[in-house]
Amino acid sequence: MSTSYRYAEIAAALETRMRDGLYRPGERLPGVRRLAREFGVSIGTVLEALHRLEAQGRVRARARSGYYVQAPTQAAQPAISTPPPAPAPVRGQDMVLRLLQAANDPAFVQLGAAVPDPRLLPRKALARAVATAYRRHPDTAIDCAFPPGLEALRRQVARHLSAHGTPLHPDALLITSGCLEAVTLALRALTRPGDVVAVESPTYYGLLQALDALGLQALEIPTDPAQGISLEALGFALEQWSVAACIVTTNFSNPLGAVLSSARKRALTELLAAHGVALIEDDIYGDLAFSGVRPDTAKRYDRGGGVIYCGSFSKTLSPGMRVGWVAPGVEFERIEFLKYATNLAAPSVLQLALAELLASGAYLRHLREVSAGFALAVGRMRHAVERHFPPGTRVTRPSGGFLLWLQLPAGIDSMALHARAHREGISIAPGPMFSASGKYRDCLRLNAAVPWTPAVERALRRLGALAHELAEG
Repeated sequence: MSTSYRYAEIAAALETRMRDGLYRPGERLPGVRRLAREFGVSIGTVLEALHRLEAQGRVRARARSGYYVQAPTQAAQPAISTPPPAPAPVRGQDMVLRLLQAANDPAFVQLGAAVPDPRLLPRKALARAVATAYRRHPDTAIDCAFPPGLEALRRQVARHLSAHGTPLHPDALLITSGCLEAVTLALRALTRPGDVVAVESPTYYGLLQALDALGLQALEIPTDPAQGISLEALGFALEQWSVAACIVTTNFSNPLGAVLSSARKRALTELLAAHGVALIEDDIYGDLAFSGVRPDTAKRYDRGGGVIYCGSFSKTLSPGMRVGWVAPGVEFERIEFLKYATNLAAPSVLQLALAELLASGAYLRHLREVSAGFALAVGRMRHAVERHFPPGTRVTRPSGGFLLWLQLPAGIDSMALHARAHREGISIAPGPMFSASGKYRDCLRLNAAVPWTPAVERALRRLGALAHELAEG
């Protein structure tokens, strides 16, 4: 593992020990030399890890004494959501394209779009893998790999998922152009214009745009930042409405970062199966657990093929590669045809490159590094929000992914904050983007997957100041 990421792994390990009570608030951490011997690294690498934890507010240095554990941050999590109880067409999504365009504008500090900064991803390893694919498989690399996609990649994805508790055969998978295409193909297979689709609330705005494009209605279900979608509310909705499908991001959801426990995943699949409703499971963040232990999936508990499982490498390896997959279950033939009719195939050379990364073990090594780095980044940004934003601001505490959801004190409009921040070259994602009905004007989402630079620190400080100004009227 490279030294540049080793400190992140050490910081994450120390954070876990503090969370588990091995080192309690007020206690002194082991000395720097002792930690260097334990982890087999240089003193400089240990100091870098401790500096990162200090920036997060988890430890504090005392002159000529060492590092001491600080009490965990006290900001509460946002409340469980209370969306409208009836289905509705999607509206108010016109600002999404502007947000995404700002993500590509170097003049902006990019805290809005859920896209990891390229500097945090394995650019050199990807470049080598693509070059190797062209060299070893020149004909396949430039040929068109029609659905279901190259067997080499499907086999490696199946092995990866099976090793983490979701047994799938390569022939059960179909390669797509990213996770959103997988979800959209599933929606096209399951619904007709005017149908109702149950979604978490708040939910990823890309899913809402897919519903809008297909002429579907969204039925927003209350969702808790810690436990995920309310199964009780979903059960009630299924009794009241004719629901064609349900979309849930079961692990580290966007924007809340919620994880459904194994028991709740099983209950979700059983509830939907009992009502004859298909589950579209979006698991794009599932590999990014801060603990290094990947949570399982709802697909694991699928007994009748009614769970359509979707994922991709966009959050872990490369947003621009646009390579994902879908396990369509009983809808395999329909979705395979729709994939072909939509854009023929995903790029062959990228499928070969990704298959090589998984087969060589490089993907798992990278996951350890990037997950530890995201854990630090999320904690650091959360600490900055607690320092700079108005008292009463609530912040999620995700255990994976790289997103933070903020609930602002009464009287602060995230749309107004977004407009002011945009004028100052800061991109954020205001809450109404994550609701079909335009709710959550008191909320916003921040992307923590950015290098911690002076520009980012200034942007967060300025966002806090703007929030204070709005609070004061």
